[in-house]
Amino acid sequence: MQGAEPAPDAEPTPGVERADRPADALPVVAPQLRALRRRASLTLEAAARAAGLSPAHLSRLETGQRQPSLPMLLALARIYGTTVSELLGETVADRDAVVRAADMEPTAAGGWTYWQAGAFGRGMQALRVHVPYGSQGDIVRVHPGEEWLYVLEGRLRLRLGDTTHRLVPGDSAHFDSLTPHRIAAQDRGGVELLFVHTLLQSPTATLCLGPTPGEMP
Repeated sequence: MQGAEPAPDAEPTPGVERADRPADALPVVAPQLRALRRRASLTLEAAARAAGLSPAHLSRLETGQRQPSLPMLLALARIYGTTVSELLGETVADRDAVVRAADMEPTAAGGWTYWQAGAFGRGMQALRVHVPYGSQGDIVRVHPGEEWLYVLEGRLRLRLGDTTHRLVPGDSAHFDSLTPHRIAAQDRGGVELLFVHTLLQSPTATLCLGPTPGEMP
């Protein structure tokens, strides 16, 4: 049950070690948990809710008062868009700094087309995006993190809160993703964007497109 925690003085079952008891086996987990949560732009409350924990429980994990079980590590790694190895402080293999155009495979979702323009596993994700005219333009998106976009070709209609902006090639926008926003192509030829976001833990299609038609935005 979400938020349920064992009583502080509860005795462990004989022969079974409490997985969340403080121990020397995972001394680096606490600072890693906090650093990776902040890198993912998640509040303590939001991360705890996504992991099925109480904020107090997650806070104790981040301060080393408790150690996470393996299921907790797996859940937090998924939420933070990383691996259990990185949560444990193990060295992450070097990532290529350069992404070649020939290696950019297009991915289509909801009418939009994406090309990965940055390395996987980073705190920011960079994409080149084609937004066709009339596709998903009425969907309001709200989520944690930040977004930055730059118009390469075409004209973009960007609605932030109650204000509508029209961007032309060379224009850019940088905003908090908790601001309700809509993205739509103004011209029938669509619009080409460079797009950078900090929501590493979410699939690209969900992050950029929002809910599918018929769902609550």
